[in-house]
Amino acid sequence: MRLWIAALVVLALVGCGAASTPGSISIPALTPSSPTAKPTPSKAPIPTSVPSDELKDMTVSGSHANVELVSVSGGPNFYSFSVTVRSPDTGCERYADWWEVLSSEGQLIYRRVLLHSHAGEQPFTRSGGPVNVGPEETIIVRAHMNDTGYGGVALRGSVVAGFTPTALPPAFAGDVEEQQPKPQGCAF
Repeated sequence: MRLWIAALVVLALVGCGAASTPGSISIPALTPSSPTAKPTPSKAPIPTSVPSDELKDMTVSGSHANVELVSVSGGPNFYSFSVTVRSPDTGCERYADWWEVLSSEGQLIYRRVLLHSHAGEQPFTRSGGPVNVGPEETIIVRAHMNDTGYGGVALRGSVVAGFTPTALPPAFAGDVEEQQPKPQGCAF
């Protein structure tokens, strides 16, 4: 079964051109068979779901982007992340413009820039990498809105242990908002 899922994910990535371009792709969420299983390059992504009741309790407002799911594949220091975001996109005037991976201290490790609004596709999943983290390193995955910035639900955890919702202080790692890469515009 895992081999079949891995083949399906690879076909989706290749078919969407994600292996060679930074373009957006969508990967359906998978049901975890073992959220603590150690990843290897040949295994399917390890998804971690956030229970919807926890998301409701942690959502700061309807104006921020929330990270709902993080799936990881690959190997140490060269992981591919697939991140599911729910955001109140309406078009280029309001959209989630990136998701990012931070160290537990708030240093930017990786940022996946989103090139357009996902008003008609909620939640949406986009992949990126390689992300240079160790399998047991505690990291934070959060999303950003072009008009309201940070403030939604983030996930904290590690590749090995999985990810759980976390409430971040409003000013946590606010300075990384100005770091590159940043969107150069919005396609639609």
